Amino acid sequence: MIQGPHRTPLDVGELIPGLAALAMRTTMLSPKPGAPGVGDSSIGGPLLWPADEPWPYCEQSGHRTSYDDESPAGAVPVVPVVQLFARDVPELRFPEGKDVLQVVWCPLIHPEESYVALPALHWRDEAEARAAGVLRDVPEPPGGEYELDFMPRPACTLTPTVVVDYPDKDLPGELLPHVVEFEEKYGAFYNEVACVSQNKAGGYPAWTQPPDWPSCDEGHQMEHLLSVTGEEHLDMVMGDAGGIYLFLCRKCPELPSAYRYDCH
Repeated sequence: MIQGPHRTPLDVGELIPGLAALAMRTTMLSPKPGAPGVGDSSIGGPLLWPADEPWPYCEQSGHRTSYDDESPAGAVPVVPVVQLFARDVPELRFPEGKDVLQVVWCPLIHPEESYVALPALHWRDEAEARAAGVLRDVPEPPGGEYELDFMPRPACTLTPTVVVDYPDKDLPGELLPHVVEFEEKYGAFYNEVACVSQNKAGGYPAWTQPPDWPSCDEGHQMEHLLSVTGEEHLDMVMGDAGGIYLFLCRKCPELPSAYRYDCH
């Protein structure tokens, strides 16, 4: 039984031949407006950032506040986007010795990067970060300086829930006739009952465009790590749909990452 965003008594994996083998466990993050602290998993909340580590700035000279306007001169501070503690997302595999995942990005528009925010991943050990003390003086931009479409607000707490996820646009072509038969027989849209399109960790990207999986420099296809969308109380507008998908290569020891901006 699917226990996803659209609950249904239908066992999609059993009703569509060949689909069960493609099942992946994913964690829906289910953000809700709240008051998260540095010790909480959150979207748009404060981060457990070590006091001895300077807050990062984006220095790309071509970034802009909008598609038409030039950006403020000089570097601008990035903004906190996601913080996940391993204890809250046990299905997500963390690198050895790390138990905190942080995502920050520059929310300006970057013409050289698909006109989108520019994200970065940080893996941490919670005990080490706390021992260093927490950075409290996190720089904030003046009003109107950032592209609001990529500002995660309000700060949200998370209610992680593990569900089963199936591919949408990554679905093998030989299964499509079975999907059509399923939809006609049960009056349910496959992508609504089988695919998780919200903010999530793991699972499949909920592509709105043709799949565009990144590869590392060694040629390995990366795995989907995290999806950040403007849905679920987050006042972000990423086109008509879609979001920013983060990917990771676990086959390379340095764990290279990449992202894709996917929208209509």
